[in-house]
Amino acid sequence: MRVLNKSISRLQSILVLIMIIQSCTPKNQDFVGKNYNLKTTSRILLTSESGDKMASQDNMAFRPGQAQGVIVQVHPEIVKQTLDGIGSSFTESAAFVLAHLDKDARRQVMETAFGEKGANFSLARTHIGSCDFCVEGKYSYADQPDDRNLESFAIAPDKQGFSQKKYPGIVDQTYDLLPMIKEALAIKANQPDQELRIISSAWTAPKWMKDINEWYIPGTAQNKYQGTGGTLRKEYIATYADYLLKYLQAYRREGVNIWALTAVNEPHGNNGQWESMHFTPETQNDFIKNHLGPRLKSSDHADTRLLIYDQNRDGMQRWTDIILGDPETQPFVYGTAVHWYESTFKVYQDVLDAVHDRFPGFAIIHTEGCIDDLGKEAPSGIGDPHGFQESGWFENDSFWWNPSATDWAYSAAWAENPEDHPAYTPVHRYARNIIVSIDHWMQGWIDWNLVLDHNGGPNHVGNFCGAPIMIHTERKKIYYTPIFYILAQFSKTMRPGDRAVQTRKQLCDLDADALHACATVDSHKLLSVQLLNTTVKPILFNLQIGGQYAPITIASNSVQTIQVQL
Repeated sequence: MRVLNKSISRLQSILVLIMIIQSCTPKNQDFVGKNYNLKTTSRILLTSESGDKMASQDNMAFRPGQAQGVIVQVHPEIVKQTLDGIGSSFTESAAFVLAHLDKDARRQVMETAFGEKGANFSLARTHIGSCDFCVEGKYSYADQPDDRNLESFAIAPDKQGFSQKKYPGIVDQTYDLLPMIKEALAIKANQPDQELRIISSAWTAPKWMKDINEWYIPGTAQNKYQGTGGTLRKEYIATYADYLLKYLQAYRREGVNIWALTAVNEPHGNNGQWESMHFTPETQNDFIKNHLGPRLKSSDHADTRLLIYDQNRDGMQRWTDIILGDPETQPFVYGTAVHWYESTFKVYQDVLDAVHDRFPGFAIIHTEGCIDDLGKEAPSGIGDPHGFQESGWFENDSFWWNPSATDWAYSAAWAENPEDHPAYTPVHRYARNIIVSIDHWMQGWIDWNLVLDHNGGPNHVGNFCGAPIMIHTERKKIYYTPIFYILAQFSKTMRPGDRAVQTRKQLCDLDADALHACATVDSHKLLSVQLLNTTVKPILFNLQIGGQYAPITIASNSVQTIQVQL
């Protein structure tokens, strides 16, 4: 009986193994595609918790046949959206931090970000007037009340610099937001066929154009959601459109051409925490259709693209339905700008797919995302289970590679949907969001604040956040965080004009979040496959392209890029 039971147990194990193999055996129709004569991978890059920073790995050979087990399938023949680029943002705070460095050190930082040998960022964002990431904030380019003709308009705040008398640590008193942008453009000008596409967003109109006649009105501790940024007064709606065009004209006179423009940053508002201004989908549609769109198209800036919305992904469908669904507004719009703050882990690819399916001719661009509320004291009842509040994030790669960050604003029990905001791993949040987004029709992805100080600022309302590059302004120490190397690896291997292509995954018994993948191909038929392993173990998978596959291992807790010449 014992022998029989042992035989039955062995048979059951074999049957389970057969079932697992069958469940991980791809159906033929899933792997139908064009045949490619592939020999080996061209290049494999790895950035990992173990210390790799865009490190080259051994190339792997392809073999004929259909792989089994864990598979990342790429269909280069199924071409999708054209990319606009990967990058970060220019803010007054970033310029202020860089002004603490001498010219050579600052230039090295900018070369590392925008130079061809560095990250070679190709897409960027900046703010029109003040935002929270300004040193003192609360300014516009036309602060004279009731200046309907905008005769007082001037972009002086963007180029006036910072006084050493007021800020003793400043080294270069002439450096500011506009000089920072110009320095990046000068770096690009020395490189053949390199472009920096800049998207500009206003956080608010001048306060006198708004019904509250203030930059913002904070909520109280008892009424956290009662704050407001106000809305445009009817008599100044057209004036605000003129204000945005004045900005484009002033920047062009400085040699800076703005590639795209949004009507306003975060039209839902931010509860009056800092500069903001509200639109509804209906009022923004009217503003674009009857004011900003016609003015832009009839001006010398008709080539400047116009993006709608500019807030969190989960709310974009209503905005696109109303604005892109209006045939009179459509001709003025290039696409939709989105952020990621609605969740620390969700990408909302179902929303991206739904919007693309309904409006396939319009771009979707991620214009802002960062490690929010970095270093802010947690409210009562919210602890720091990982101990990073003591060890910190500056020159501490472990912080960025482990579940160390928390969106304090959403973690408390009183917040809406707190389950969408658990503690998270910063690198995972970035890499997952970029990879999954590009696999679901995203054309461009921009980080917020290229540079901040070692505290995650300055920020005139204390909204300290993470940045790819953090600088200790007293020690003059420059820290390139793991986030920088992730962005750099993506930027160097996914360029403007590249086309996303179809991918499929077979994960077998792996968790759905264990392995993420997307793929793009350039004009020279160089395929780039981007992968994220969120687990603490290496994953052996097969890269299947047509009728060939290559067995490849991705290290634990890492981002890998595999390039293949088709």
